Amino acid sequence: MKIKILQSAVKDLYAGRMFYERQGSGVGEYFFNSLFSDIDSLVLYAGIHQQTYGFYRLLAKRFPYAIYYKIHENTAIVFRVLDLRQNPNKTSKALRGR
Repeated sequence: MKIKILQSAVKDLYAGRMFYERQGSGVGEYFFNSLFSDIDSLVLYAGIHQQTYGFYRLLAKRFPYAIYYKIHENTAIVFRVLDLRQNPNKTSKALRGR
């Protein structure tokens, strides 16, 4: 399985990294590395996760984030990486029309 990360997901990762870096030096980098490790796991485990809002949803292991992706042919396409602490309506809106 291949992995493709869309620009919208890259922006989400960057925003999360900046948030956690403000919490403490090095925490943002740890966040970034942890989330990429979770995304890399899609090579083996894409398609086994629960579907929400029409996307597969992989829950991050170390941070309260969800990775929303779809599978097209032999590629897991990551659309968004969203904070689970936000209003569910905001999550729904972020994923609508994708």
